[in-house]
Amino acid sequence: NAGTEADVYISVYGERGDTGSRQLLRSQKLKKFLKGQTDIFAVEAVHLGHLYKTVIGHNGLGSGNGWFLDKVVIKDPVTDLDYTFLCYRWLDQGQDDGNIARELTVTDASIFPGRQELELKRKETWAAEKWKFQEGNTLQFYNKLTRGFICLSPDNTVDACGDKKNKYGKVFFMWM
Repeated sequence: NAGTEADVYISVYGERGDTGSRQLLRSQKLKKFLKGQTDIFAVEAVHLGHLYKTVIGHNGLGSGNGWFLDKVVIKDPVTDLDYTFLCYRWLDQGQDDGNIARELTVTDASIFPGRQELELKRKETWAAEKWKFQEGNTLQFYNKLTRGFICLSPDNTVDACGDKKNKYGKVFFMWM
């Protein structure tokens, strides 16, 4: 009794907008939303960019309308990326928290394709730059827009007056 005969709807959200609510009508399977079954649907939409959220639910109608949903996987045909949205909960008025719709966020592994490489670069960059933030150092930022300096001092004070001259002598510069 983990499948549903109710009408199932989905909304997909990306960095460029959302699909709006779409009913999932034609599965590649003869009967859709059966227990233990993977259903595949084609949903036409403009390209939404990187996806971050989906809302999926049903109308609660029909006998046996409660549904246990493992996950939603969306394959972007433009970028060939797979976005995974984990659920592992009931969409059932009589089970779990009684909700028949769920808002699911994309899993970390599929936020965007180069996530692991980006995280490695971030760690490498921090390892190379962290010495600048050691106790006793004064950081001086030069703002090209105002053509002035902003200084972060060892005593945790910030001089953001935008002075035009370097008043701290030998300091580490970071360009903004």
